[in-house]
Amino acid sequence: MTRSDGQTCWDPAQYARFDRERAQPFFDLLARVPGGVVRRAVDLGCGAGQLTRTLAERWPDASITGIDSSESMLERAAAAGPHPRLRFVLGDLRSWEPDARIDRLVSNAALQWVDGHDALLARFVAWLAPEGALAIQMPHNDDAPTHRLLAELWRDPRFAAQLGDAPLGARVQEGSWYGERLLALGCDPVEVWETTYLHRLRDAGEVVEWVKGTALRPVLSRLAGSQLGDFLALYTERIRDAYPSGPHGTWFPFPRLFVVARRR
Repeated sequence: MTRSDGQTCWDPAQYARFDRERAQPFFDLLARVPGGVVRRAVDLGCGAGQLTRTLAERWPDASITGIDSSESMLERAAAAGPHPRLRFVLGDLRSWEPDARIDRLVSNAALQWVDGHDALLARFVAWLAPEGALAIQMPHNDDAPTHRLLAELWRDPRFAAQLGDAPLGARVQEGSWYGERLLALGCDPVEVWETTYLHRLRDAGEVVEWVKGTALRPVLSRLAGSQLGDFLALYTERIRDAYPSGPHGTWFPFPRLFVVARRR
């Protein structure tokens, strides 16, 4: 993961509340990454690093580097202990550069926070060694009720002055855009697919707890006291209408976009 607006911090504990649900797309992505000899691999937006560590098991001959802009996340990654082939580095995905060609580049749920995907893809492909591959997964939920309702409430006069400008809007393009761009950059084959995960949560309150770990972070950092309480109460009420409870909890649809490409 990386910064969204430069003013908020990641809370590793809040993000980890739904570790199991957040991890599944990573393994679904890795299942489609082509085989071959892997000597150097990079995980862009590695977060707390628990998924990055599985790459060392998948590619036992590779040196693995995890990159993230959150110091708190990297502190948690370091707390898991050293690994002879794994290192974690503080860096911004918009400016970080590798010091050698990469065999596998992975980015799981990070690039949705970064603008300029056209230029980013060109940089990523240029980093790849011959026959190198990249694998990207991004939430594709800018039109979901969680995000639409947040945008509406952000503009509410009761909160707008304190919240200020909203973070930048949607950055994730349609899947075909990524396919065409990567083919033009010299990748082939290119696989693009979308999966909507249906997470069964306890109730609407758990949906809000999920969003607190991601899109609600700017609100949590800019509002406080009763104003924050009022915002969360209104948001939870609207989320409850959008994601009603059934006899077995609340179903929370979460669409994600996947891209796997190999450099010719």
